[in-house]
Amino acid sequence: MIEIKKVLFPVDFTEGSKRILPFVKFLVEKCGAELHLIHVVRGPEDFTGFEMGAAWFSSFEQELIKGAQKAMDRFVTEEFGEDANIPTQVLMGDAVDEIINYANRNEIDIIVMGTHGRKGLEKIMFGSVAEGVVKAASCPVITVNPYRVKF
Repeated sequence: MIEIKKVLFPVDFTEGSKRILPFVKFLVEKCGAELHLIHVVRGPEDFTGFEMGAAWFSSFEQELIKGAQKAMDRFVTEEFGEDANIPTQVLMGDAVDEIINYANRNEIDIIVMGTHGRKGLEKIMFGSVAEGVVKAASCPVITVNPYRVKF
């Protein structure tokens, strides 16, 4: 018998994340599962070769993490209410690696994520996170096009 006890929803705070959320809530409710939310801030390795270099990035690392945690707290409050008891985490590094590692560490049963987050040059430079997670995950991954889902 298949049981879904833990659902991981990586959020990027774009409109796409908010559009997918009704599907995520539906899945969590129907399965009686625990929802986990994570956000991954890009690590300095993603900026190697840029004029500012990795040393520049390290001085802003803590500010980026603090800003992302504030955005996560706001997202949870706005979408689930002030009393929501949802495990959240802000991580730094390669988004695909961090999502996969979190899922493995926390025995996640299924990952739900959007197919559209980054656009244009940013997608070309950093690739598709959803594609990477689908290829590397040891649990099922549901990808949702936020601009096609109707809830």
